[in-house]
Amino acid sequence: MASRVMTTVARRARRSLLQARHSHALALPDERFQRFNSPVPKDVDHTMVLGTPETKVTTLPNGLRVASETNASAETATVGVWIDAGSRFESAETNGTAHFLEHMFFKGTENRSIRQLEEEIENMGGHLNAYTSREQTTYYAKVMKKNVNNAVDILSDILQNSTFDEQRIERERDVILREMQEIEGVVSEVIFDHLHATAFQYTPLGRTILGSADNVRNISKANLKEYITKHYTGPRMVVAAAGAVNHDELVKEVEKSFKNLSTDPTSAAELVEQHPAIFTGSEVRIRDDDMPLAHFAVAVKGASWTDPDSIALMVMQTMLGGWNKNAGAGKHMGSELAQKVGANGLAEDVMAFNTNYNDAGLFGVYATCKPDTIDDLCYVIMHEFGRLIYRVDQDDVARARNQLKSSLLLHLDGTSAIAEDIGRQLLTYGRRLPLAELFARIDAVDADTVKRVASRFIYDKEVAIAAMGPIQELRDYTWFRRRTYWLRY
Repeated sequence: MASRVMTTVARRARRSLLQARHSHALALPDERFQRFNSPVPKDVDHTMVLGTPETKVTTLPNGLRVASETNASAETATVGVWIDAGSRFESAETNGTAHFLEHMFFKGTENRSIRQLEEEIENMGGHLNAYTSREQTTYYAKVMKKNVNNAVDILSDILQNSTFDEQRIERERDVILREMQEIEGVVSEVIFDHLHATAFQYTPLGRTILGSADNVRNISKANLKEYITKHYTGPRMVVAAAGAVNHDELVKEVEKSFKNLSTDPTSAAELVEQHPAIFTGSEVRIRDDDMPLAHFAVAVKGASWTDPDSIALMVMQTMLGGWNKNAGAGKHMGSELAQKVGANGLAEDVMAFNTNYNDAGLFGVYATCKPDTIDDLCYVIMHEFGRLIYRVDQDDVARARNQLKSSLLLHLDGTSAIAEDIGRQLLTYGRRLPLAELFARIDAVDADTVKRVASRFIYDKEVAIAAMGPIQELRDYTWFRRRTYWLRY
């Protein structure tokens, strides 16, 4: 009898234990969901991109290309001029000329005073803007569909007939110097300028876009005109438009308006070959203990626009991802870097970047953190860098592919973004890649591809580092260099 009682008690205890374990298991989510957004990501179906509008391209006798994407239901349009020229094509003495021109092109022409120019744009309810980068310069207008021809006329006028009044030039110097002071207050801009300066030192790509203060004070009208004559040529320019535009009408208007362009066939690629971007493993550190946060960027030499592995690097950038303290996410993000940074409170902001140029690039991570977490943050960043070489999960790659394709689609939301995409791709690729082709290239990237590309660009390669702030605890160059490979895995 005692034996039966003990057996019954044991069964009940065992049953209670199993029930408790089962209840506990139900209370906890699947650990796969704790780690990822989705345990088994699938490639998103993007077959709808096959139905995207056609990009029509026409090349005029002077070499100028006219490209457009028409949206019949749109009421507005963006039309602009993309020029294959930026700060990279300046000398050390004239560095800042391309950006100076960006300011001066809105200061009056032979046909329009500065007041007439501003009033004409405002009266049509339009928006006229420009920007300068290291390799390209852009001038564009966003207008109602009935004013597309007016926008083309204005753009052609400012690019071909600007007067560059001496008094305006002197006045604009002070404007640019104030702009330089404002940018010096944006630490991320300063860090990336220093990163380029140390990574591509003694080459034009290492110079800033705005130039030095001394250059801004000394750039002359002759410098501005010389830059236009040499670089604003038909073969190096693209008129791109998107939205409510008719391609044939646009071509006629452009051909009528852009008559005074040089037909010099010298391409930007030929000029780049004369002064190529040479990557130098190096660092620049600016210690300032009065700053509340440490800022630093670490990068390896990346790919050019036309490099076959540039798409894989885009996927790898997405895999590394980013994290911001204000976003409130972290441990449930797909990025291992974001998980570790967010769960352990290692940074205020972390961002992977992948910058492409004509013959080179920069691939790396930018971070902002408190001084007492900088050591652990460095370890996490370099560990995730190395993991791309050795340990790549196919689910992580699939998730990154989906995120990359979605971000590309979201970026193309609006006529200005589409026109920018057309102009940039025609300058960098010589054509606009259809979304279906671009997505197919992205889908071709798998775990093995990531490992191969990481081995090519990261494994045992030199790094460039730029840092500013209370960075006394930032690891030295040799430490970073050593962690571009693992001795065991």
